[in-house]
Amino acid sequence: MAVIKNVAIAGASGDLGTPVLNALIESNSFNVTVLTRHTSKAQFPPTVRVIPVNYESIPELTTALKGQDAVISTLTTDAMEVQFALIDAAVAACVKRFIPSEFSADIGNPKAATLPVYQSKIAVSKVLEQKAQENPDFTYTLVRHGPFLDWSLAAGFLFNFKSDTPALYDGGDRHFSTTTLATVGRAVVGTLKHPDETKNRPVYVHDLVTTQRKVYSIVQKLAPERKWTPVNVSTAEMQAKSQLEWDKGKTDMLAIMGFLIRAVFAEGYGGEFKDVDNELLGIEIKTDAELEELVKSVIGSSL
Repeated sequence: MAVIKNVAIAGASGDLGTPVLNALIESNSFNVTVLTRHTSKAQFPPTVRVIPVNYESIPELTTALKGQDAVISTLTTDAMEVQFALIDAAVAACVKRFIPSEFSADIGNPKAATLPVYQSKIAVSKVLEQKAQENPDFTYTLVRHGPFLDWSLAAGFLFNFKSDTPALYDGGDRHFSTTTLATVGRAVVGTLKHPDETKNRPVYVHDLVTTQRKVYSIVQKLAPERKWTPVNVSTAEMQAKSQLEWDKGKTDMLAIMGFLIRAVFAEGYGGEFKDVDNELLGIEIKTDAELEELVKSVIGSSL
């Protein structure tokens, strides 16, 4: 496959899009184009080209993607359906590689794949697979990395240090893969630099594998004077609560949290990646000392 040089990114101003964009720029390997909505007021570095688009117009998107080798979507979960037009436009514009806004747990795992919150992502991946079969020059890569380590620490997802009775899901001993936002950006760059090896498949990456109890022990070390009384919480019960909210049409973060918790902490849901592409993508595993420093930098001032 030819070298990927021209890269377009959609959703570049979001929580994930920003670090991915930064990684693309810092790599000095690509000519970067940012796609934005006509109504967007987001500002971007002067080194990137910005093209306002109507995401519902395949002709407009096709024009914007002419000459692009790859398209990266970091659009939010609420905008998953927008990707179908983006995919059609990418095929029409002869784009070589599409990286959708999957960026998640291992939704290739049979159990995780049953969770409602991932169905829109799975639908996108099925369309990509079909398009790749119909158009041999069009390829895709799915990026899977587990929970965002830095975001999850700050949000209390891995351990809610702001609560006196933080939850330890299914006992808190389950190992899971987790990755910082910056590393996800670097993984995207690594994927684009290895187009043949990452063609038409998911890539798995993580900064490290840890447990809730290990994070808890680090927090205790950082704040020995503070006392917590963790409580055991069932991931099955969390999933059931989210299902009730989902059935009511609620899809905000609070409503879907039980699904995400189930995918990361429950047994058999693939929370721990056994085989990763770190070496291929140029991602080193973080040490225990680096994890402690990250915990300290993210939540230390709040303890």
